Amino acid sequence: MTPEEKRPTILYIEDDPGSQVLVKRMLEYAGYEVMVAGTGLAGINMARQRTPDLILMDINLPDLSGREVTTRLRALDRFQSVPIVALTAQSQVGEREKAIAAGLTGYLTKPIDVDTLPGQVARYLQGQRDEVAPDLLAEAQTAYSREVVERLEAKIREVEKAYNELNRLDKMKDAFIQLTAHELRTPLTLIYGYGRLLYDSPIVAAMIQQSDDVGRLIANLLEAIERMSSVINEILLISRVASGKVELSISVVRVVEIIQGVVAAYQSAIEQRQQQVVVDVEQAPSSMYADPDMLTLALENLLGNAIKYTPDGGTITLRATQHEDRVLITVQDTGIGINPDEQALIFERFYTAGDTQLHSTSKVAFRGGGLGLGLAIAKGIVEAHGGRIWVESAGRNEQTMPGSTFTVSLPLRGRLASPIRQH
Repeated sequence: MTPEEKRPTILYIEDDPGSQVLVKRMLEYAGYEVMVAGTGLAGINMARQRTPDLILMDINLPDLSGREVTTRLRALDRFQSVPIVALTAQSQVGEREKAIAAGLTGYLTKPIDVDTLPGQVARYLQGQRDEVAPDLLAEAQTAYSREVVERLEAKIREVEKAYNELNRLDKMKDAFIQLTAHELRTPLTLIYGYGRLLYDSPIVAAMIQQSDDVGRLIANLLEAIERMSSVINEILLISRVASGKVELSISVVRVVEIIQGVVAAYQSAIEQRQQQVVVDVEQAPSSMYADPDMLTLALENLLGNAIKYTPDGGTITLRATQHEDRVLITVQDTGIGINPDEQALIFERFYTAGDTQLHSTSKVAFRGGGLGLGLAIAKGIVEAHGGRIWVESAGRNEQTMPGSTFTVSLPLRGRLASPIRQH
């Protein structure tokens, strides 16, 4: 072979490391380029990425069988003429015929003969095909079809069993989280109450007059308790949202007042971060039907998220418009943006974008911390109202700041999702 000639490429699909090393060295010594995959699925992916000149594979693989891998590849046009040869320890009667029925070109049995294997591979590359008598081939096709159906049934039963177990564990997890949150809530309420009594007591008031440090310490203590209480409330709410047990109190609400109240709640953080919040409600409806507290909470989570992922000095725009029988509320920021592959995941419970180790302890600081519940809660509330929520972003880039736009679409008349009860 001259340097200009391309070496034939062989894909070897085998889960045994010893066989991998032996065959790879043997065929590379014979002048072939060899790729190795340890599972059927890995072999299919590798074959799709780089179509080999010949595929050599074991029949007993840890996921798909060699016959099933062959059937899958033969369904693709570019693998119609690629030689696929079995190299297996299966030598029982009928195995060779089933392999040919599945689409394999040839059938070689182990133990591997180091003297003859390179020549056998060369002949298959030159067009050799193993033949089977028509009557035996028909029987083999029937046997192979039965085998595929039986394996499919077994796999479905395995998946069903695993799903049921995961579902059981998920329910246990939700119950544990909700129970833990309830158990934490009671003593935390007492701690906060005693803290307020302590702060308001004449003795402490006299101490505060003598030293500002005392007042600052108690104020910080109460602030930390309030934040912990907020976290617990988030956990309880997301548990109710996930189980469909949220109760909505639907009434007539004024969208403009809701949005203005949400902005006012974050005014301190907005000023601290030197951000500009633009409110555009000229085309907003005068009123709609919704749960005012829940809608406020959803929009607070969206605005808080925008503040957190927008750098100091950035701009956030809240806009409300009416389109026929729906209300569209958007929260647009000039922040770091969201990668396309994360734009659906960010609405899942406990999902946080980026490296959590880089999060700050403040929920409104740039890339601040959190449990990853805010957007999930917003999604649950919006869907409980019969609405939709989604995000659009060109991607995440901390240099160019492409920003993100969250859109909430709600029915003007407050159509409810079926699991949610209306007062």
